[in-house]
Amino acid sequence: MTTMKVALTCGCGQVALKIQGNPIISAECLCNDCQKAGEFLQSLPGAPSVLDNKAATRFVLYRKDRVWCEKGQSRLREYRLSEHSKTRRVVATCCNTPMFLDFTNGHWLSLYGGLWPVEALPALEIRTMTRDRPKGVKLADDVPNPSTHTISFFAKLFGSWAAMRFRTPRVDFVNGDLNAS
Repeated sequence: MTTMKVALTCGCGQVALKIQGNPIISAECLCNDCQKAGEFLQSLPGAPSVLDNKAATRFVLYRKDRVWCEKGQSRLREYRLSEHSKTRRVVATCCNTPMFLDFTNGHWLSLYGGLWPVEALPALEIRTMTRDRPKGVKLADDVPNPSTHTISFFAKLFGSWAAMRFRTPRVDFVNGDLNAS
């Protein structure tokens, strides 16, 4: 079996992440926090869109031990919705490209779907937290649309954690806070 290695870059190419292996899951999140953060991140100068027309954020989840910063580490900054949030969204400040979401207590990173060329983006498997979608938003029935996270979603996370021997690596290649108002 061949191990897949892919390089994902920010919009201007100054930051590159290398990922190895297959994703844990490919999802869209419609939670209130992702909507709020997405609105902020895509409002940064030159930033790409984060939210789609449903107010969903596209993510591809990978084990932390399978993601590295190959170049541009000095340009990575974090944004948290609140001072004590365990979740940080990491941005390449050279072009304000959102790179990944890091639940710091977790063993995975949620890489923003916009990092992949459209034809290479792993197929969508699920939409999560659909109970938070904006009023009037209709969801296609092409994938499951549960109101919260499902048991199978958590089972995939748990299975990947078990494969890591229950380690939770730290992501130490982010260099401070995003200083944006």
